[in-house]
Amino acid sequence: MRLLVVEDEPRMAHMLQRGLSEEGHQVDVCASGKEAEQQARSVPYDVVVLDWSLPDADGISVLRRWRDGGLATPVLMLTARGTVGERVIGLRAGADDYLVKPFDFEELLARLEALQRRAAGAAASTRRFHSAELDVPRRTLRGPKGETVLTAREFALAVEFFGRPGDVLTRTHLLSSAWGSDFERTQNVVDVYIGYLRNKLQQVGAGEVEIAAVRGMGYRLVSRAGGG
Repeated sequence: MRLLVVEDEPRMAHMLQRGLSEEGHQVDVCASGKEAEQQARSVPYDVVVLDWSLPDADGISVLRRWRDGGLATPVLMLTARGTVGERVIGLRAGADDYLVKPFDFEELLARLEALQRRAAGAAASTRRFHSAELDVPRRTLRGPKGETVLTAREFALAVEFFGRPGDVLTRTHLLSSAWGSDFERTQNVVDVYIGYLRNKLQQVGAGEVEIAAVRGMGYRLVSRAGGG
């Protein structure tokens, strides 16, 4: 993988760069938010490892600016903030995963590999459902009014829905598909990201395409215009 590590503590940054390089990955390191913002946009990284606390900005602000600017690269946040509320803030800002310090290096490695698999695991193709089109290689959603970039979580959920239109997908299935085996997360986070996807369908003008709730079961992708 091509990795960007954003970490201002020299010993931690050195440990991560050395350990990940020894595993065969190409690793760049940034020590500030300003440098990281530019670096992540100029190089096509597979995954970014982002520390929450940086000397010139907090990682959440950096992450939000990336997502607002359309950067969809998977981001794993490193943080000493272990409470549920703080983790939710990170996820809603656009983080794809998190790891609380201190952490085991093998767990970090496994999580980075999982993020890469989820980002690249879908077939390189375009999937259409009525007026909505999911561009898998570019991780964008298109419709009559244009296109929008999906975050890694939104994309993982969209792949499930566009791959099985009309089928009822349970929250447990969606949680597993988009978040892997990290079941510390509650199923409520699925509902939050379903809301994000619904908003993006509206944004691109695919208003007749609906992610409909099926009471007591889950969600399914349907069209108000009929035919699916």
